[in-house]
Amino acid sequence: MTDIVFMGSPDFASAALEKLYSMDNVNVRAVFTQPDKPRGRGHKLVPTPVKTLALTHETPVYQPQSLKKDNEEALAVLREIDPDMIVVAAYGKILPKEVLELPKFGCINIHGSLLPKYRGAAPIQRAIFDGEKQTGITVMQMAEGLDTGDMLLKRAVDIGENETSAELFDRLAALGAEMIAEVIGLAERGELSPEKQDDSQATYAAMITKDMCPIDFTQAVFRVHKQICALSDAPCAVCELDGKRLKVYRSEIVSDEKPNAVPGEFVGGKTFDVACSDGVIRFTEIQAEGGKRMDDRAYLNGKPVKAGTVLK
Repeated sequence: MTDIVFMGSPDFASAALEKLYSMDNVNVRAVFTQPDKPRGRGHKLVPTPVKTLALTHETPVYQPQSLKKDNEEALAVLREIDPDMIVVAAYGKILPKEVLELPKFGCINIHGSLLPKYRGAAPIQRAIFDGEKQTGITVMQMAEGLDTGDMLLKRAVDIGENETSAELFDRLAALGAEMIAEVIGLAERGELSPEKQDDSQATYAAMITKDMCPIDFTQAVFRVHKQICALSDAPCAVCELDGKRLKVYRSEIVSDEKPNAVPGEFVGGKTFDVACSDGVIRFTEIQAEGGKRMDDRAYLNGKPVKAGTVLK
């Protein structure tokens, strides 16, 4: 039986934790996750998905503001548990050296890219944003650097032409859960084969920020499409229609031939087609300011857009 402490916060991490609960050879002793955060108009404190899942399994949950600042308290808890392994997935906090060196099998991280590419906070969204055709999961031995540790297992997946980051998150979360189960088995049998990363091939996936949301229709249609795919479902690509914000959740490229229209011009009819610098993009799922999320045909049935209208 392998005693495990799990560290993670969002839905991406929940899939791995759920997998650990289902394994007969694993005992989840404790869960570390981000503190509850205020959400919505009432600023009500909302737990992370990982905390919610852990509580349904009656697992002790710890939510330190920082493992560095609360180092002694966190270390005392971890030393008392004395886990064989700490499994980390999108925890969102830096693990100090004392924590990294504590478990017998070390701290094992599920990272959403094919390392050494896309080290950092937003590997899944950045891969789509950059127009990559392939990404994957790397399960790695954590070190003090940012996603620099030795790789233990790596699996690649193709990125769909119109696949959004929300869809890719779900696929990679499920893959990561299966892979961490495999790595635990390898560790128990003494069969882990760590592989050093080639630092010269490393790239960095910086956090996604809201200033990336506005659509620039003077860009190539491929770039606009990948921006929309990468930022869906959050924070979401946006533009302006008649002075009001329009969120764009899904799109597809209609044409890669330069249109006879200015960038941002509505060139559709029953479908929401917009001109870019070198092609035409179709918004297939949108949300008008103050409205509901819907497909483009339903939107245009209720509120047609005049030909020649220019979106900004």
